Amino acid sequence: MNIIAMAFDMAKAVEIFVQKAKQFFHSVMLLGHRCPQCDGALEMVAEGKCRCTACDVEFDPTVEFERCLNCGGVPALCVRRYQCKKCHSDIRSKFLFDGLVFDADYFRQKVAESRERKKGLKERVRQMLAECRSSDLSLEGIQLEGVPGLVEALNSLTLGTDEAVEIELRDAFDLERYEMHVRKHLRDFPLSLGQIPPLIENARKDLIWRFIAAIFLAHAGTADIWQDGQDVMVIRHETNRKGQNVRGKSENPDGVQGLVGGIEAW
Repeated sequence: MNIIAMAFDMAKAVEIFVQKAKQFFHSVMLLGHRCPQCDGALEMVAEGKCRCTACDVEFDPTVEFERCLNCGGVPALCVRRYQCKKCHSDIRSKFLFDGLVFDADYFRQKVAESRERKKGLKERVRQMLAECRSSDLSLEGIQLEGVPGLVEALNSLTLGTDEAVEIELRDAFDLERYEMHVRKHLRDFPLSLGQIPPLIENARKDLIWRFIAAIFLAHAGTADIWQDGQDVMVIRHETNRKGQNVRGKSENPDGVQGLVGGIEAW
């Protein structure tokens, strides 16, 4: 059993039944009432509105046919209910199927008033912001001399580098130098990158650059590299011990004596 499908079918059947019951109710309530203009038959087109089948005139059957039980006054639609125009007592319409009716003009007026209020509020906020706006900010000309060393730094970009800049450039990463350094200390047994001596004082940066050089050497087929716990191990590739396809000249010394821990270079 498809309970969900059966539930939807039942809801649809109930809706159809309600519509038929509503049509039957309105037919019974309008039975015996005729159009006040042409005496034609009437049919209900909406809650609180019927139409003549002959002249197509539309009107509210409650206002036209019902009267106040207390004073006989004519009912008037007030927002969502009928009230007597004389004694202002509520009148329950017999032409309403579910007891709900709305004054379209009233709600249309309230919507328009709400829009006007929002528009007025927006305009007041705009004026308040305009009044609180600060005056234009006037900026003086840029004074390069106000920042010590700024002129010299800007001049160095076009007039060449000074000694301090050249020292900093010497500490930049040189892949060829690190490849030659790592390759020089490769062995036929595993060796961690930490055992290869550094080339610069910054140990962390130097270890990173050694690792990058080892990656390039492994890609060139000169070394094998793998991770062992927290250590990165390197070893000379057994089929390429002479280091083919590695940039630079292997016979050039790198100025570092031996391995860390007392292992001497071959």
